[in-house]
Amino acid sequence: MATSEFIAAIELGSSKISGIAGKHDTDGSISVLAFAQEDASQFVHKGVIFNIDKAASALNDIIIKLETQLRNSTIAKVYVGVGGKSLRTVENQVSRTVTGEEKISEELVFSISDENLAFPYDDFDILDVEPQEYKIDNRLVADPVGVAGKDITAHFLNIVAKKMMKKNLELSLQQGRVKVAEILVAPKALANAIVSESDRRLGCALVDLGAETTTVSIYKNNILRYLTVIPLGSENITQDIASLQIADEDAQQFKLQYGDALAIEEDIDKNEEYVLENGHTISKELLCDIVSARAEEILANVWNQIQLSGYADKLTAGVFFTGGGCNLKNVEEAFKKMTHDDRLKVKTIKFIPNVVRGYASDIKRNGTLCTLLGLLLAGKENCSMDKPEPVVETPAVAEGGQTDMFANDADLKEQEAKILAEKAAEEERIRQLKESEEGKRIKAEEAQRRRQERERKKDSFIKRVKRGFNELSGELFGTDDNSDNMN
Repeated sequence: MATSEFIAAIELGSSKISGIAGKHDTDGSISVLAFAQEDASQFVHKGVIFNIDKAASALNDIIIKLETQLRNSTIAKVYVGVGGKSLRTVENQVSRTVTGEEKISEELVFSISDENLAFPYDDFDILDVEPQEYKIDNRLVADPVGVAGKDITAHFLNIVAKKMMKKNLELSLQQGRVKVAEILVAPKALANAIVSESDRRLGCALVDLGAETTTVSIYKNNILRYLTVIPLGSENITQDIASLQIADEDAQQFKLQYGDALAIEEDIDKNEEYVLENGHTISKELLCDIVSARAEEILANVWNQIQLSGYADKLTAGVFFTGGGCNLKNVEEAFKKMTHDDRLKVKTIKFIPNVVRGYASDIKRNGTLCTLLGLLLAGKENCSMDKPEPVVETPAVAEGGQTDMFANDADLKEQEAKILAEKAAEEERIRQLKESEEGKRIKAEEAQRRRQERERKKDSFIKRVKRGFNELSGELFGTDDNSDNMN
């Protein structure tokens, strides 16, 4: 039986394209119904599509694989998560003076938001907007609607990306015949999935150590305050090792098995070697130097971006690391050493807190698919084209529990349908007649009510006129209640 209700999402990562379909369960868990991946190295670089034909083919393959696992259900649309090196945030302000009103209206707020969306950026498109605070006269408020004031300044954080990135994505989806439910900003979906609302309110930085890029997102008061993408990732470490004339597969294995972000030279024997199962070797000293040097560069860029955001001293909840790169040994310790701040909390998150059912062995892989699960959680609309299958009625059963032998007789069914149609037509005629009579009665009662209301208003008006006349007469001729006291 085909699956008729599910949410489908696709993530364009820096090294792979991943697809998922599943359901949100009432207990907050996720049921994964389908999962597929394709290598993206031939058409994606640092999260940006550069070969539209190959990307379209891979997207189509992902959809086919998902539909097959969904028992040949048809995927009508998908949520698409975007990231990449061109993603960043830009602050913008829109000011207005309120005229003719005493408070800020919802229409004015919408108008200000539209003006922000229309702000021209030379080579960028706005993908999403994070409203910050609103300044009304001299007060900062989160929700301006209904607040009294004359001057309002709205602060926005626009999430933008290169026009070419968005265009290539849209062309690839169109060519791959993939309809989009919504384009989501992948780092936001990730943060909502793995960082608690409490931590986002207190203030935190989420660092997604990807293959080719590292994304830094900063939250305070449960609002995204800063987002940037560093064009460096764990794949740079692999390539540094591979530059020693080592195969890429071996370089990746050396990194995962022996790599250390916090290598201490005093603890390393220069004459020792690391050995893989296939017998390939590398000097311990050389591997530690390569890995720690590149890790230090990546983490230094992360810390620099946190400082540039202006929120380095406001991260009460701390800094959270996630993504495949966080599996490198001693990432937390290396970062703490770099910041020289013993009070800064640093934590690694390798999986979302929600229970995941289905495909657990493929999904639970050291935090590399947290963003994909975040996109699944962010989806709200049913992405299936298939409607629930109709319930097949069982043959009619006569009294005594015997099956009606005439249930499938075509002539009898036709006669029954005709009788039912005539009966329905008669019931409709009677209903309309009743409604017509009821309508006349209601109109008559409404006319009577209006006449009574006019009479009541007339009587009330006459009484007010008489009372006003008497009061005026009293003032002119001294006939009021206080006239006796004036002598």
